[in-house]
Amino acid sequence: MPLHHAVLALLVDGPSYGYELKAAFERSVGPQWGALNIGHLYQVLDRLERDNLVVSTKVVQEVKPDRVVYEITDSGRAELADWLSSASPRTSGFRDDFFLKLMAAVHSGRTATVNTVLANQRTLLLRELRNLATLRRDHADDLVVSLLLSAAERHITADLSFLDDAEETLSAQTSWRAAKRTRRSADAEVRERTA
Repeated sequence: MPLHHAVLALLVDGPSYGYELKAAFERSVGPQWGALNIGHLYQVLDRLERDNLVVSTKVVQEVKPDRVVYEITDSGRAELADWLSSASPRTSGFRDDFFLKLMAAVHSGRTATVNTVLANQRTLLLRELRNLATLRRDHADDLVVSLLLSAAERHITADLSFLDDAEETLSAQTSWRAAKRTRRSADAEVRERTA
């Protein structure tokens, strides 16, 4: 529940309400995270309250609708401390849309398709890297945002290294193309026999 924990971390400084938390979160993590959906934030706050990690109080306002202010509980502080003291494993393992796309391209048996998939991904990653460099310059004075942008750059650099490895491996191995042709021939033979 990283977002849940981030909200708890923001509440450590004192009580706050939804839009104030949204602004504090976006300011804290920087632009590469993207805007936090206020509806999603309120779902997170509801869950935190249900789990007794925060409590809410309605504050009456004369002109505007009542404001709901959230405050972290002792249980919330303990949950945050537990989260902060543990390592962060990958939440989705190594599942990745690009890897599935590469598998499909290799499965097609067409070198041009594989090359197109690899080239398109490389173009995207290089564009993201340029965008992150600009964001790093724009946010050089914000230590946490700079660190997050640096981490994003390292992830992209690793993805580019994987593309290099994939291109080298696939260009050196013609067996994947031959194996695909053999599978196609066997599939066609089975279809003919069953027709």
